[in-house]
Amino acid sequence: MTTQISSNSDAQLVEGSLLGNRSAFGTIVKRYQSLVCSITYNATGSLSLSEDIAQDTFLAAWKQLSELREPARLRSWLCGITRFLVGKELRRQGREPIHAAEALDTIQEPASLEASPSVQAVSREEEAILWRALERIPVVYREPLILFYREEKSIERVAAEMDLSEDAVKQRLSRGRKLLHEEVAAFVEGTLSRSAPGQGFSSAVLALLPGAPVAMVGAGMATKGVAMAKSGSAATWLVALAPLVGVFAGMMANWLSVRSAPTARERRFQTIAFIGLWAFVLVWAVAGQIALETLSYRYAWSGQSFYAIMTVFWWLYAIGVATFTVVYFRRLIALRLQNGGMQGTREIPAVAATLASNLGMTIGVYVALFSWLIFLAWKAHDIVTAVVVAGIMVALGIWHFIHMRGRSERAAMRAAIGDIALAWGVVLAIFNLRVNVWLAAFHGTDVAGIHRLLPVWAIPLATLGLLIWVGVMVALTGPKASVLEAAQR
Repeated sequence: MTTQISSNSDAQLVEGSLLGNRSAFGTIVKRYQSLVCSITYNATGSLSLSEDIAQDTFLAAWKQLSELREPARLRSWLCGITRFLVGKELRRQGREPIHAAEALDTIQEPASLEASPSVQAVSREEEAILWRALERIPVVYREPLILFYREEKSIERVAAEMDLSEDAVKQRLSRGRKLLHEEVAAFVEGTLSRSAPGQGFSSAVLALLPGAPVAMVGAGMATKGVAMAKSGSAATWLVALAPLVGVFAGMMANWLSVRSAPTARERRFQTIAFIGLWAFVLVWAVAGQIALETLSYRYAWSGQSFYAIMTVFWWLYAIGVATFTVVYFRRLIALRLQNGGMQGTREIPAVAATLASNLGMTIGVYVALFSWLIFLAWKAHDIVTAVVVAGIMVALGIWHFIHMRGRSERAAMRAAIGDIALAWGVVLAIFNLRVNVWLAAFHGTDVAGIHRLLPVWAIPLATLGLLIWVGVMVALTGPKASVLEAAQR
């Protein structure tokens, strides 16, 4: 099967990838990893940075694969993404492509260097010497030279991948070799050969792939299921579905609450609130996130701009959800007070809040509250935090279920509000403690690097603003005296 996939055309591999076949995409990565890594190295002069950008290229290709209108032009499309990301990275660092390697006497080996096997095969000193030799060669000769030694010295493959004739490649290679000093020519050839990306690179790209390409959503789900079952583990499934699990759990809890409403008036209010809340969540959190990612790629936002915009975007989302929650509970309490204090309110048959429905609502609420934290921690390979958060979720859910048992309707409402407020407090505390660590893992840097992109005070300040807003909303939406009087008569 592997041999058959490897011999497929680009168009066939694209089609298979769009159906969720990671092996097909893995073949794409293996087929073009040398080309992509050569382009990025030619532009940056850094082996580690070039492989980072190359990985980002394939991850971006996986996410945007449905946008490729002509699958047969896959190679050109990948090269376009590569050069775009190279330019974005160089602009982010505020500099032009590297033209000066690090001085040998300033190089210090780090205590612990986690690099790919191809990068580890070349020492820092060798890399510095390599680039000092190559930087003297014009780009038009340097790029085919790099690719030649990484493509097993095949002129035919270099010509195909660069859309050049074999004669043109031979001429450029000849000119490039002449420009190299004779004393370093052999060194450059050997080092380039050892630094070529291998099996470890393609495996790393596949391990980093998120959910399937956009074209799979809503179409071909059965095929997707079969492909993921063949190529992924149960953990991969759970991580990929975690955000959707949280959304559907919240919707389930909300709908069970609607079905348990005791009066026609309250059920009508809860139905409208249900539709409004989840329309807002899906449009803002899903469509809005996709729109921002698209704008980020299109306009090449810097790291600082991206994180600033994302922080404001999700802060406004949190403000919206918090406002809805406060108004929702205030209105629900008012309806319950009016129903208890006024005679003649016509009751309609309602689905009783049975033990099963109470259990379902509890599970739904706490999964919705905590699943996104678990997803972020797991995606950042912060397994300990993911397990701890899952444990806290289960413990608080059990406490809430027991806490609600045997209470009157009014007391149960107060207990529910208190328990949910406590859960939100725990969620915000965990998020503030770990978000910088997670962002560092996603960005491939350390926490100090993230603080250069997102100030250390940004998230705590946003959290404080959210809490102040909730306090203001609680004060402004307090029950009116007329309602209290009606409930007491």
